[in-house]
Amino acid sequence: MVRAGKDAPMTRTPEAPRSPGLTQAQRDHRLRDGVDALGFRLIPLTLRRSRRIVKMRKADNSIRDERAGTPRLALFRAAAPDVPPENFGGSFMSCDRGASMSSPSGGLRRSLHLGGGLLALALNAALWLGTAAQAQETRIIYPGSMAVTGFSGTVIPNFDSADSERGGLPPGVDPVDETFIDTTRATLRVFDVSALGGPASGQLVYTPPPFEVTAEQIGQVFAITYDDGMRDGVPSGVPNLYAGATSLHGIRIVTPDEDADGRPERQRRGTAGAVFMDGQFGTESGGGPGTIWKIDGITGAVSKFADIDTNSGSGIGDISFDSNHREFFASDLDTGLIHRLDANGTLIDTFDHGVAGRPAHGLAPVADDGAVMDIQGAAFDSEDPDTWGYTQDERRVWSVAYHGGRLYYSVGEKAEIWSVGIARDGSFAGDPRWELTVKADKDYAVTDIAFDNQGFMYLAQRGPVENRYDYSQFADSGKGEVIRYWRENPDDPATESVWVEEPQEYAVGFPQGNRQSAGGLDLQYGYDADGNLDTGVCTDTLVNTGDKLRDNPTLADQLAAGGPLAVHGVQITPTPLVKPANVPPFGSWFVDFDGYFEDPEVEGHVGDVEVWHPCEGRAGYYEEIPGGYLPPFYPPDFPPPGDLPPCIDVEDVQFYCTPRGLQADLYLHDHAGFGGDSIKVQPSSETKSRTPGVGVTSPQSHAPGKPYTVDITGHSPGDRVDVGLCFYRQSDKDKGGYYPCCKMTLPLRTPAVSCER
Repeated sequence: MVRAGKDAPMTRTPEAPRSPGLTQAQRDHRLRDGVDALGFRLIPLTLRRSRRIVKMRKADNSIRDERAGTPRLALFRAAAPDVPPENFGGSFMSCDRGASMSSPSGGLRRSLHLGGGLLALALNAALWLGTAAQAQETRIIYPGSMAVTGFSGTVIPNFDSADSERGGLPPGVDPVDETFIDTTRATLRVFDVSALGGPASGQLVYTPPPFEVTAEQIGQVFAITYDDGMRDGVPSGVPNLYAGATSLHGIRIVTPDEDADGRPERQRRGTAGAVFMDGQFGTESGGGPGTIWKIDGITGAVSKFADIDTNSGSGIGDISFDSNHREFFASDLDTGLIHRLDANGTLIDTFDHGVAGRPAHGLAPVADDGAVMDIQGAAFDSEDPDTWGYTQDERRVWSVAYHGGRLYYSVGEKAEIWSVGIARDGSFAGDPRWELTVKADKDYAVTDIAFDNQGFMYLAQRGPVENRYDYSQFADSGKGEVIRYWRENPDDPATESVWVEEPQEYAVGFPQGNRQSAGGLDLQYGYDADGNLDTGVCTDTLVNTGDKLRDNPTLADQLAAGGPLAVHGVQITPTPLVKPANVPPFGSWFVDFDGYFEDPEVEGHVGDVEVWHPCEGRAGYYEEIPGGYLPPFYPPDFPPPGDLPPCIDVEDVQFYCTPRGLQADLYLHDHAGFGGDSIKVQPSSETKSRTPGVGVTSPQSHAPGKPYTVDITGHSPGDRVDVGLCFYRQSDKDKGGYYPCCKMTLPLRTPAVSCER
């Protein structure tokens, strides 16, 4: 039953970022069986304003919404489950079958459908790429690029070795007191992991030298995200990268130099005149604990994107980008607020989970206690995170992830996953929803969330924050899990959550227990049998950060062939390999963060990982002109055949209940730049719908910049409806006769909810 609700989608598919213009070196469009699936996952449910919210009564008679190298450490010391469904359903795009052939330039020719005198045309690849979208020599980010954050390492400035004229440090001086953040080393690296060198066997992968951003430029950072590559309103195919200041790699303070050794004085406790150590928050570049940095994906230039000036020192928990509304969300560990920022970094508004979220699940509201980090006050202790100004655990938002029209976020050490709808105008919809309480061996914070295109939600734990004075440990590692949930199908009314009770777990690292998660994860394209990136497969690989990933003495002989054991970095694993498979994880590859392998005991030195994976799908071809006409009989501006990409694809689909029934908003991306402004739809004749008699119509007018809307009637809730879609220019149609039309077949998995007429 459907009730009136707010201006938010009833359900929508996961983000399918628009396809960028890529060089052949980074693009490998595999024409498999002529059908590509972006795997749009429809996930329930909130509704637009003056529409209806779906309610269902649970077994306990309660009501809920229906929800269909350089060293890291340079110290000088005096002495040394249930099986989920195979396919959750979803929307994908397809085009006619056809063969692929190599073009003279070495590129892949898009398939052309030739049958019965019919001609299918698509755009010339050069037109599709365009000047703005062409890969530039200086670009630092390609599809599959893997950005990783971590501690930048340490150094003793102005240090003279023991055999030098000055003879090293003076007697009685503890080298740790003279050890500082090395600001010249990287706290963020972007790796090329397109070629892993062979099948996975638990080996270390040596990548090309990564692009690096140093601590001097941005300080210590944890959270990272990409935007959509829009530059001056034009898609460039090259995103920018964003990184948030963090306390998860420790807090260090200093006072001015008192002993004339050219180094400031390290302080363990708060004291008058204390400041953050250089390299802590990028203060040299005007940054602070609430700064979000922007790294240009083409030039690598670093600039300050935004400042959350209410953050006193605990930093940013996570950042997520909403490509539909071109806005960012950032969690603030100081206040517990989720900040919404526009594409220019301007703060728009905030969401307070402690006050506005908790009551939605019958919990008492908890306002921020106002605690701040005061490094000049006696209460501050650099080795006690409880003095760092974190907001209370009950309202502390760690990770944020925009997905399917909702912002998912994690709360507290005994992690709960919540979500709040994002309305059509990009604002918070005011419908917070408890999703689940994480079931794991340890009550550790979830510091990263990701979704694949099959409906799985992936979570990464990070151990409790620590800060050893000697820089050796920033988190209690060795027990953090990487797990994934999926929705019950159908929902079990006897369970409180719509998600399964028991998640699946991945083996992370070789140490006993295989729980070496450092708190970062993302989805990557697939890899072929030789370890080469396959961009035709969207989210088939899990990447996650971890400590001591190849360190297991009982397996040392077997591991030795695959490289050093002290690997702190990223594990790369095919997503199907959940436990008990891949235990120990010889079915994975490993990448070290900084290429330094002499620090087996450090913990928490690696942070987040994010992959640029603009999943592409072939999704359209131009309708034939009967009679076998060939150019130049087509309009002069109509593109010739050739080595061609798809003409359109679907970036997102959102469903709503209206007085007329089910309605779908389609967000289309015009690859070709053909300038289509209209659609016509009908149930596809190529693939019959599962429910006979389905009607699909579209309004006669379309407002520029708005989604294309279609009405669906006569179907059974939850059925797939195969919609034939023609994308055209109204001006061409108005001329009469035949007109160019980009065609696609869009299978839509409708929500398993009835809409009242």
